Amino acid sequence: MPEQHPLAETFNAGALDFERLAPSLWNPMGNALVAAADVSMGESVLDACSGGGAITVPAAQSAGPEAVVDAVDLSAELLEVAAAKAQTLSLENASFHVSDVLSWQPVTEYDVVLCGYAVFFLPDMDAGLRHLVSLLRSGGRLALSTWAEGALTEFTSALFRHCAAEGVELPEASGGSRDNMLSINTPEKATDRLQSAGLTGVKAVHTPVPVALSQDLAWALVMGSPLRQLLPADPGAAERVRTAFLAELGEEYTLNADTLIVTAVKP
Repeated sequence: MPEQHPLAETFNAGALDFERLAPSLWNPMGNALVAAADVSMGESVLDACSGGGAITVPAAQSAGPEAVVDAVDLSAELLEVAAAKAQTLSLENASFHVSDVLSWQPVTEYDVVLCGYAVFFLPDMDAGLRHLVSLLRSGGRLALSTWAEGALTEFTSALFRHCAAEGVELPEASGGSRDNMLSINTPEKATDRLQSAGLTGVKAVHTPVPVALSQDLAWALVMGSPLRQLLPADPGAAERVRTAFLAELGEEYTLNADTLIVTAVKP
């Protein structure tokens, strides 16, 4: 059996927790991204790194029954969630593919490529963006969402602090997806990045997204994301982190999930 991609392992393990954030975060922001991309009847769409279908479903609804809507993700568990939603809504135009989007090669070019909160996971983000652009027809649109400057900072800093108190060696401040996020977390930086990928008409809109989290939902955000990788391996230590972290957040916590919604056109 081939070795599973580390991100696939993380999101497969956390799929149910990830999906608990859908009503308050993923679904409304998925709808917002599809609206910003102006997906129209009959257009072919790729949902790159599609997760639980928060973007796939409204894209398939907007594109209509004759359209092709491909959802591609590393996580088989999240794709099962997405496919179940599409089946419930009788969206037969949506197809679900367990694949690395960087190796995805469709039969025809897409009218729209969508990517929600995932472009920063691409190991070489510039090369990844160029690949996504290559899947578009001339005149096609790319639309992506990413965390805005300041988003998640207070939440993750608190988690880091309590993990460190249990002796966890935290990753270097600079590296991987974090560097990628920081390099596109303002409208100016995101615009420059997409223009460098050969796109025109770039628009980057900062959208305030306050999300009310109960303690259960706050912990679901940890366990349904790569943040789970920070937790101590020892169950007792992990439980102490959970208890101290949630105590710091309090019974009701408002997450800063501010988002950039970025759209652009392939010449």
